[in-house]
This record gives sequence, structure tokens and C-alpha cells, in this order.
Amino acid sequence: MTNEEFVRMITKLVMEELSLRSLSIPIGVSNRHIHLDRADMDILFGKGSELTRIKDLKQPGQYASKEVVTLKGPKGQQENVRVLGPLRAQTQIEISTNDTYVLGVKAPIRESGKLEGTPGLEIIGPMGTVKKEQGLIVAARHIHMPPDIAKKIGAKNRDLVNVEVGGERGAILKNVLLRVSEKDALEIHLDMDEANAIGVKNGDGVRIIK
Repeated sequence: MTNEEFVRMITKLVMEELSLRSLSIPIGVSNRHIHLDRADMDILFGKGSELTRIKDLKQPGQYASKEVVTLKGPKGQQENVRVLGPLRAQTQIEISTNDTYVLGVKAPIRESGKLEGTPGLEIIGPMGTVKKEQGLIVAARHIHMPPDIAKKIGAKNRDLVNVEVGGERGAILKNVLLRVSEKDALEIHLDMDEANAIGVKNGDGVRIIK
């Protein structure tokens, strides 16, 4: 390595570190919710029914709908579970670890869409009931990030990073998955259990640490 190449490498590392220190990532706290496919939507809310948008979420194209369902497990149930839109290719139910005790199910911590081998439960809607064989997860914490920001901090899609949370219950969260896409807005998603444990709310910020 020449002196010039060495200087360029050091400069690049310093710039990435400075970018990391200045980058505040807003928190989005996820309560229990469900994503439905077309077939389950038809059963739960009626043939050809559509979701009613009531609030846009930070991720482009994503929204909370007026529609809610009840989740029923072997031990208990959770009512008024919000359906998030738009409809997906497969139904996915996202709960917290505390919810698993209420429902009486063992849901693994998984990345969204990784549903093979997951448990299912009964979903009750106003027009019908669906018994799912799989689809129930505790969502792995993750960061949505546009490519330009990822490039600036020297990160890439599917990296695992650590983040620092400030405040009275400040903490270091490890193994946070980066999901880099041009369709994504900058945001870290934590579930309700995680947010309550470290005393944060929607809109608070975290930063990535080396």
C-alpha cells in the first residue's frame, strides 16, 4: 500500500466515523399488529373487502388501517389487533414476547418474511375466522435505511450493527439488522417490550456505534 492509498483509507474511515456520530436514527415503536394476504382478508372482512387507511406510517406506502382482528391462542386472546396495509403475499402476525405469555404460544424472534417453521394461531374477524398453521413472530429489531445514508456511513444491506440509546435508561442494543432499500425511510423499529425496557418512545433517536 502506498502512502497515498493509506491516507485515502484513513480519511475514509474518519469520515465514516464522523458520519456515524452525527447520524440520529428516529425510533418507531411497533405494537402488536398483523399483515394480511388477500385470501385471509376475504375470509375475515368479506369477499373483495379493502383496508380503510386511517394513518400513514413513516415507511413509504405503509399505513395503519381501521380494521382490527382478535388473536386467539391456546391460553388467551388479544383483541383489537390493528391490520397494517397494504395487503401482502402472505399473512404475518407480529407480537411481543409479553404477548406470547398471554396467548400461550412460543413465537421465535424473526426477520419479517422469514415465516418457515413459525407457529400459527386463530385470527377472528367480523366476517369469519382463519386458523393459521404458521406466521407468528416476534419481529427482530431492525433499521430501515436509504442507500445514500448507508454509503455515507460505510454500511450495507443486512449488516448487523450496535446502537446506543440515551436517556435515563440508556442502553446498547446489539445485533440490529440493517435493511437498506431505496423504498425505505430512515427509522429503527423496536417492539413495545424493548421500548418500555429502555424508556423510549416514537421519535426519540439512537445512533449506530462501532
